[in-house]
Amino acid sequence: MPKVGVDGEDQNRPHPARDGRAPALAPHHDPRYVSPFRRLARVHALMAAGDAVMAVALADSLFLSISPDVARAKVLQFLAISFIPFAVVAPLIGPFIDKMRGGRRMVIALAASLRVIIALVMIGRVDDVVLFPLAFAALVLQKTYAVSKSALVPTVVRGEEELVEANSKLGLLSGLIGAAIAIPAVVVQRLAGSDATLAVNAVVFAVALLAALRLPREIVAARPVAALERLELRAPSIVLGAGAMIALRAGVGFIFFHLAFWLRGQDSGTIWFGLALTMSVLATMMGNIAAPILRRQVPVEAMLIGALGLLCAGALGVAFAGGVRAAVALAAVANLAAAIGRLAFEAIIQRDAPDANRGRAFATFEVRFQLAWVSAGLAPVLISFSGSLGPLVVALFAGASLARYVQGQRRVRSGGTLGPSNLSRLRQLSDRVRSGRATAPGRRPPPGSATPRGR
Repeated sequence: MPKVGVDGEDQNRPHPARDGRAPALAPHHDPRYVSPFRRLARVHALMAAGDAVMAVALADSLFLSISPDVARAKVLQFLAISFIPFAVVAPLIGPFIDKMRGGRRMVIALAASLRVIIALVMIGRVDDVVLFPLAFAALVLQKTYAVSKSALVPTVVRGEEELVEANSKLGLLSGLIGAAIAIPAVVVQRLAGSDATLAVNAVVFAVALLAALRLPREIVAARPVAALERLELRAPSIVLGAGAMIALRAGVGFIFFHLAFWLRGQDSGTIWFGLALTMSVLATMMGNIAAPILRRQVPVEAMLIGALGLLCAGALGVAFAGGVRAAVALAAVANLAAAIGRLAFEAIIQRDAPDANRGRAFATFEVRFQLAWVSAGLAPVLISFSGSLGPLVVALFAGASLARYVQGQRRVRSGGTLGPSNLSRLRQLSDRVRSGRATAPGRRPPPGSATPRGR
């Protein structure tokens, strides 16, 4: 009888996510076999499809047609509420969920089931004020799913070298599916109205729920954070990279809410905002295609510098050019930069934190990035920015973040930002772990941990 570990796998064969090799006994040639990554990809595609259908359903609703002054107050109220799960709940229950067998799968299934309920409750209420809390509950659930998905990706690939490619494929898949399903959703919206579109939305999320229940019951992080992992994730390159990503995601959040309110005062504002969302999706897809190619050509630090520079230059150009078309283009530029930056940051974690638990690390950072998105979105909700002033704010913020990142990189090259004692401790712990593994061939690394480079 095979020996089964805490993550439910046969201990007598290598774990695909731990040593970079496909399991020798995996039934890859069995036509009925569905890989864990493909199962997650199906869930991701369905969740993206549900988001796209809901966006179409709300296109003509009170959510977008209510007066800007009233909308600001309500958006501010529920945007502040959306802080709670990321600022309070996630840090408290996240480690507990990571230690549960199938914990992240449970969160994804719960998010999908609640999206079904929200879509059904919205039926008949698209012109009611109650639509606001429902729409923002859907937004919070969307972000909650993103955090759990980030935690699961490292557990469904065969090695750390596949992480960036896997996230690139998931990002591209969500864009393609979202664009593809938007067309029939628009047809349903025009022929049968918002209620019918919301019914379709409920069906899509119901199918996503069924797919989520078929995800592998992985344990993202069975063991608590070790000293080596904590030190590795505080390495200068990772700290600087996380700061750059926070700036990029904050830029995306600011631009989203800035356009949502500023375009209301323009002719055909709803159409322009819909175009901005479409361009954002297409730009994210382009970023997911370009990032793996760029990673093979240039250092990942150069990718982050380029992403911040692209956001700064694009926002500065829009601030001087002005106009609705330029503002829509800025939405695309911001999402393109964020997509490239995200994959570059993931590559930095792979390179500089070989002993860190990938799932736990990605979930932790994703919470911070979601908080940045929400926090930056508060500014254009609180303050009414003109079409030129909003992009100028983004340009100044991105420029400052770029300068900070470049300056930090120079400090790292000249000796690092960690103190000598911390650097020495990190090296000693790393050498101790590696030598211990080398002298104990039968010892298995912690579940979900990546094998250090060079092995």
